[in-house]
Amino acid sequence: MVQLLVGLFLYGIAIATMMQATIGIEPWDVLAQGITRHTGIPFGVVTNLIGGVVLLLWIPLRQRPGIGTVLNVLLIGPSAQLGLWLIPQPESLAVRIPLFAAGLVLIAAASGLYIGAQHGPGPRDGLMTGLHARTGLPIWLARTGIEAAVLVIGWLLGGNVGWGTLAVALCIGPLVHLAIPLFALTPAPPAPALQLIESDAATRGRAPAPEPWVFGPRR
Repeated sequence: MVQLLVGLFLYGIAIATMMQATIGIEPWDVLAQGITRHTGIPFGVVTNLIGGVVLLLWIPLRQRPGIGTVLNVLLIGPSAQLGLWLIPQPESLAVRIPLFAAGLVLIAAASGLYIGAQHGPGPRDGLMTGLHARTGLPIWLARTGIEAAVLVIGWLLGGNVGWGTLAVALCIGPLVHLAIPLFALTPAPPAPALQLIESDAATRGRAPAPEPWVFGPRR
């Protein structure tokens, strides 16, 4: 849970970092902007609707939401708002480029943290891991394909695309592919007492094994 919460917090900070760099936004935000321009629906509502549609795509992929999926929706927004308050918006391009790069790397690391905590991925990351599990596609290829498709659709709808947006679409997949194994947690082995209980439960109902040796005269 600690790793999950830290990952979600850092993800929001990473979003704010990239936004303050003013070089480009993520493909999913480009898509939301394009839909808003055509429908007049507020950006935040469109973002929630997109998340709901993505969750529906989990059904054919046999993905199940977890507590991490719910916390993803609840915590990243406030964390990003805090980051926008704390991180100033630089004017110099020489500062904005490293700031954007730091945000991009931080997003990948934060994704590895909260996905590796194994409490359920976020809606968009669940789509990525679901495609990986069902099709065998590498994580980086599944993520890059999703981000590129979303970017193209958002651009055709009139969303704001910068060169930083293209950098996210091309680089986030390989970076997340590297980050997930670094932070993936494995279930702890059961305690010895629990192993004895499980062993006893597994052997119940079986006929007792014959004793290997009987002391004293046979009757």
